Amino acid sequence: MKALVTGGCGFIGSHLVERLVSQGHSVIVVDSLRSGREENLSSVQGQVELLVEDIRNQGTWQTAVESSDLVFHLAALADIVPSIQDPTEYFSTNVSATVNVVEAAKRNKTRVVYAASSSCYGIPDVYPTPEDAEVRPEYPYALTKRLGEEVVLHWSKVYGFAAVSLRLFNVYGPRSRTSGAYGAVMGVFLAQKLAKKSLTIVGDGNQTRDFTFVTDVADAFVAAGRSHLSGQVFNVGSGETTSVNHLASLIGGETVHIPRRPGEPDVTFADISRIKADLGWQPRIGIEDGVAEMLNHIDLWRSAPVWTPESIAVATEDWFKYLGGGS
Repeated sequence: MKALVTGGCGFIGSHLVERLVSQGHSVIVVDSLRSGREENLSSVQGQVELLVEDIRNQGTWQTAVESSDLVFHLAALADIVPSIQDPTEYFSTNVSATVNVVEAAKRNKTRVVYAASSSCYGIPDVYPTPEDAEVRPEYPYALTKRLGEEVVLHWSKVYGFAAVSLRLFNVYGPRSRTSGAYGAVMGVFLAQKLAKKSLTIVGDGNQTRDFTFVTDVADAFVAAGRSHLSGQVFNVGSGETTSVNHLASLIGGETVHIPRRPGEPDVTFADISRIKADLGWQPRIGIEDGVAEMLNHIDLWRSAPVWTPESIAVATEDWFKYLGGGS
């Protein structure tokens, strides 16, 4: 099989590329390297073709899509705060670029597997949350990822090529981002532990998250690519939900509490019964083993920003301003 992975130099994308190569597939990676890193593909160097191009623009990547059997579309901008500060950049990257991908895919009816986000559910009413739960994004990142999903599924239906969407829950693992904007709790905690600083727990820490290990997520993409289903949406989660307090205890260290933030759910917890039944996929890495693996790679966060209550307050000013009902 000839597979193309957009965002293949990124955190999740690079793990997916490794999986595909290990299974003997021919792989093309398209990445602008805005956030992805070429060194993430060091284990498969010489075994993949890398096109350093921005899918928001016309380029040779479009011909590569047309000639591929399968496209995994993972290229996107992540994080909440930057999406609040610059929503148009998120729209162009997460929505308009997705239109470009499916326009290329429709020409030769190339199958598309889209990386969606569980943030589309907003603050759900039901836990574990099924795929038919109401969609109500709370911030621009969530909205643009949801719109990208709508684009993929709509183009698939209208133009007759196969596509599925995977809604990912709280993905973590080696190669996750170690620099840039204030983001996911796992990386924040690891950098703080290395620096011997207190772990910053939002609110009382009883909120829980469906932490899903990246290799399990890569396996879910492979299963979706292998399937003949189309038009389906699948949750990808760990099968459990873990409190932030428990995560902090697994990582170890002193803790400090900071204010809760608007627009964040008390729980993220995926109902994964559909993907288990339809794709035969199930998670393998529990939170204890996953955190142990992260601690084995903790030196990767040696140069990461060390967030403090004060710097977090500055970084999340716009979050509170706009999502908290300010103006």
